[in-house]
Order: sequence, then C-alpha cells, then structure tokens
Amino acid sequence: MQRRSLLRLGVFASVTLGVAGAGVALWTPGWRRGGGFSASAQALWGAVALAVLDGLLPADRAARAQALAGHLQRLQTLVAGLPPATRTELSRLLALLTLAPTRLALTGLRRDWPEAEVDDVQAALQAMRLSDNTARQQIYHALRDLTQAAYCAGPDSWPALGYPGPAPLTGPAAP
Repeated sequence: MQRRSLLRLGVFASVTLGVAGAGVALWTPGWRRGGGFSASAQALWGAVALAVLDGLLPADRAARAQALAGHLQRLQTLVAGLPPATRTELSRLLALLTLAPTRLALTGLRRDWPEAEVDDVQAALQAMRLSDNTARQQIYHALRDLTQAAYCAGPDSWPALGYPGPAPLTGPAAP
C-alpha cells in the first residue's frame, strides 16, 4: 500500500468515525419509554400529515392546527397500541428519519422536516413510493398508512371525507 493511499484511508476512517460518533450523540428515539413521540418525531409526523392529508385539512390556520393536534394525539394512541417490538422498530425508524444524513439517504429530503415545504415532502414521499429499494417503499407505506389511519379514525375528520359516521345500532326489541 502506498503512503498516499494509507493517508486517504486514515482520513476517511477518521471522518467516518466522527460522523458516526456525532450521529450516536444526536440519536433520539422516536418513541419515548413513557409513551409519546419525541419532539423531533412530532415535527416529522406534522410534515408528513401536511403532505399526505393535503386537501383534507381545514384551510383556516387555527382549525388546521387544531386538526393536526388531534391527528397527532390519535397517532400516538394508535402507536401505543402496537406490539412492543413494532413500536421499537418504528421508534428506530423515526430516529433515523430525524437525523440529517439518514433523512437525506432514505427520503431524499434536504431540509429538516419542520422547514420542508409541503411540495418537497410530497416529492420525497413519491420518490420513496416509486423507488426500486424495498426498504424505502416500506418506509413510505408506514408513514402514509399510519397517517391516514390516524386521521380517518377521528370523528372530526369524517365530514371532510364525506363519511356520515357509523349507522346507529338497531336490534331486536327486548321482550
């Protein structure tokens, strides 16, 4: 091995270890042990909700904020009901998606979730959906499906969806 190659290898290894060390220092689980999303995971879910639910959310800023807060609460309830192993996997995924290098690698999104424009998040989600990489497709489906499930579960979202609500239960009259 030539001296120049050895120096390049040393520099590359140093930079890699530095980046990995910084990543570990910045690592924040997406789901906290006491229950609930971390602040960075909440920002991620907010950006994803704005992108996925575009056109369904109220136009009024205050009503939109209220709808998003209700959505996040339903999403936390949904995730709390998942099996512990699934919650752990989701927590790790959310942590990876909130770190800049892995967010860029997995989603292609350059800006942090709260600063990203709705169009940019939609484009990132679309790129993940159409990706040849199965992991990126699975991430897309997890983000989209959980977002839609939590939103559609709320009675306050039913009018926007055209759903009148469940039919009243009727049964045989008691004797």
